[in-house]
Amino acid sequence: MDSLIPASVSTPDNSRGVNAAFSRWARTLKHIFAENPLSLIAALLFVAMVIVAIAGPSIAPYDPLQTNAGDPLSPPSTKHWFGTDSLGRDILSRVMVATRLDLGIALSAVLLSFAIGLSLGAFAGYFGGWTDRVVGRIADTIMAFPLFVLAMGIVSAMGNTIGNIVLATAIINLPFYIRVARTEANIRRDAGYVEAARLAGNSELRVLFHHVVPNILPSMMVQLSLNMGWAILNAAGLSFIGLGVRPPEAEWGIMVAEGAQYIVSGEWWIALFPGAVLMLAVFCFNLLGDGLRDLMDPRKRT
Repeated sequence: MDSLIPASVSTPDNSRGVNAAFSRWARTLKHIFAENPLSLIAALLFVAMVIVAIAGPSIAPYDPLQTNAGDPLSPPSTKHWFGTDSLGRDILSRVMVATRLDLGIALSAVLLSFAIGLSLGAFAGYFGGWTDRVVGRIADTIMAFPLFVLAMGIVSAMGNTIGNIVLATAIINLPFYIRVARTEANIRRDAGYVEAARLAGNSELRVLFHHVVPNILPSMMVQLSLNMGWAILNAAGLSFIGLGVRPPEAEWGIMVAEGAQYIVSGEWWIALFPGAVLMLAVFCFNLLGDGLRDLMDPRKRT
């Protein structure tokens, strides 16, 4: 039988489709980075932060909790690039180790609110009725409070553990995901491809999760990136006012709070370097959100 098959005929090669898709996305990324170089800078900053978060404790020059690693309140030098704090701890080592904690808190909180907000918003927007009203009132109730004050109240009532900080940050971010998912699902529930899926005999839940939710994800991913910066600021803000991570743990907000009292006396480096890293992290995720929005825009891929 094999001899009957012409040599010139070949079976379909799935790798061609994969290579074409990869090439298309590569061209899109190249176009976005060329049009907006700040997105490339943000991507490089993000990669650097991830590397520091993973390898920080291993590559830090000193133990972040070691007192008298240098003379207390020493300015930046070749031995201590970011200087030392009032206890002689190396600030560079503490900043590097704190990256894992701050990114971990922010990422955990954002993923939790992303999963819950996507589910609630998609159900509300797709089915409408009482589901929409209940979910809408939940989002409105949370948004009725100043969000940082609400986070303060939750942590004060439940205790300032890392788990409660994650929970409080997730709760105050929840309305953003609910509203995006609800709006997107409400727009798409009567789209042609959704009607075709229903006519094909699919259940409403299958239509929702297999046809509507995948088309919501691009907008939700942009929202996730933007909320990462806000989640980092929220965690650092709680620690700054004493309701977040407890000393002597290395955390950006704690370090800024500890250094604030020394600014007047001239020891500016204690608060400056942790604050600068915190600013860069928020700046990075805001720019990544802009880049993702461009990447998800179909007009950029044509």
